[in-house]
Amino acid sequence: MTFSVHGITVSRGVAIGRAVLVASSRVDVAHYFVEPDQVPAELARMRAARNAVVEELQRLQAEMPKDAPPELDALLDVHLMLLQDEMLGAGVKQFVIERFYNAEWALTTQLEIVSRQFDEMEDPYLRERKADLEQVVERILRQLKGAAQPVAAPPPRAPRQQGFELDDTLDVPLVLVAHDLSPADMLQFKKSVFAGFVTDVGGKTSHTAIVARSMDIPAVVGARSASHLVRQDDWVVIDGDAGVMIVDPSPIILAEYGFKQRQGELERGRLVRLKNTPAVTLDGQKIELLANIEQPADTAAALAVGAVGVGLFRSEFLFMGREGKLPDEDEQYAAYRAAALGMHGMPMTIRTIDIGADKPLDDRRADTHLNPALGLRAIRWSLSEPAMFLTQLRAILRAAAHGQVHLLIPMLAHLREIRQTLELVDKARAQLDARGVVHGPVRIGAMIEVPAAALSLRQFLRHFDFLSIGTNDLIQYTLAIDRADESVAHLYDQLHPAVLRLLADTIAEGARQGKPVAVCGEMAGDPAMTRLLLGLGLRSFSMHPSQILAVKQEILRADTGKLAPWAQAVIESDEPAELLQA
Repeated sequence: MTFSVHGITVSRGVAIGRAVLVASSRVDVAHYFVEPDQVPAELARMRAARNAVVEELQRLQAEMPKDAPPELDALLDVHLMLLQDEMLGAGVKQFVIERFYNAEWALTTQLEIVSRQFDEMEDPYLRERKADLEQVVERILRQLKGAAQPVAAPPPRAPRQQGFELDDTLDVPLVLVAHDLSPADMLQFKKSVFAGFVTDVGGKTSHTAIVARSMDIPAVVGARSASHLVRQDDWVVIDGDAGVMIVDPSPIILAEYGFKQRQGELERGRLVRLKNTPAVTLDGQKIELLANIEQPADTAAALAVGAVGVGLFRSEFLFMGREGKLPDEDEQYAAYRAAALGMHGMPMTIRTIDIGADKPLDDRRADTHLNPALGLRAIRWSLSEPAMFLTQLRAILRAAAHGQVHLLIPMLAHLREIRQTLELVDKARAQLDARGVVHGPVRIGAMIEVPAAALSLRQFLRHFDFLSIGTNDLIQYTLAIDRADESVAHLYDQLHPAVLRLLADTIAEGARQGKPVAVCGEMAGDPAMTRLLLGLGLRSFSMHPSQILAVKQEILRADTGKLAPWAQAVIESDEPAELLQA
């Protein structure tokens, strides 16, 4: 019987194939007390299991296929760093020594404690790293138990389905269905050909979503009970555009989606041909298409789709999972230098660390916050830790000697924050000069992501060379909506008139003062929003590399002169969504 399961769209397109189920990721854990004289042996058993997982992940990295997306290597690094996390290891040791818990019990107890801290984090990406921690713990538990990874073997071939033609010379495409997937799992699965992914959990920034986008394959996450409803070898369709999985589709549905799939493949082929086409509108407006990246290796993906620079290098990824040991100046310099060189002279905009009290880097700042989104985060945290901030600034300034590097400051709201930040930039330069260390010039920009900043544009533009609008946070703070809270998620509206007005005013004020304004949030990479942003005067878009060609296609078809009055009508409307869809 045909039925559908709805989830979250994270990577568009259509996939049709047989379901390959990954067994539940939960491991039965025994709970018992050990005798005092057994404590050393229990701790040794725990160390051996952890070391075995480290060796396993390092082997996977060493054997990684050349065509594996760079995101997989970075995510495996995250798992390796979590394995070295002192907060996790010290807590487990304490439960074994002080309470005489067996290793498995101590490990799962400490996981619950650390997981609560992840749940309190405001940033959706970092909050979803809780899944990485759970997967690391699961691997340790399986080592302790001596069990193999729960991977169901994919069927080698499948019979032809009536009404849907498949090439007899090819194996039937396979679709992966799981509760969740770890980066290591995905490396192992890459040995087979998977046409798409479906997971019960996850969001737009989960690792499954990141890898699916980097591989440009359809994916749906957050499909809740999908792994329990689908049977091994069921025929399934993933509609990545609608965020739907259709199980046991009828021949008519298969034929319909087969046609849609072929159309999508033709469209992707046409998009690839746009790589070297300048992003210029029908009326001659040149548009800057930039990439958002997390690691230096991501520059390759940016260049592969014709990005003309990096509009957002999220530097906090270098700090993640570094409990008690933040990256020093040389380590950061090496990463920023590699990224700058990777863009071959094109601009590289590095955002200073966007992390804070709600996203503790170590257990020294494990205090509880009722409103973590309103706490000590981003530039507020950096200014409260000037030694750390100066270290990062020196590293970025040094990297600027190797390319066109810009510096971007997140979450500014107050004039005193602006002044403090610029004073520290000057101090970092002076420190490098005193050491005789070569550094380069940087243009300095500010993120516009809180209403206070959007309402103080003239003040901001007096001090900064450019602005970059973080639409995700701007929407969240303008509407007082936690976008990760399911109970209010339906109120998170990028087309709310207040949001559009702040967006339009920021773009217009930048143009009046001759200062560049970019959008680097999710809105920039949404082709459905491209025409509106162009009509509002936006000329610089920064997004995930996988979205660049689709946005470029919209740009090539647009006439900004005709879009401007329509865009004005949209932002003045009580129901902007209706005009946008018209």
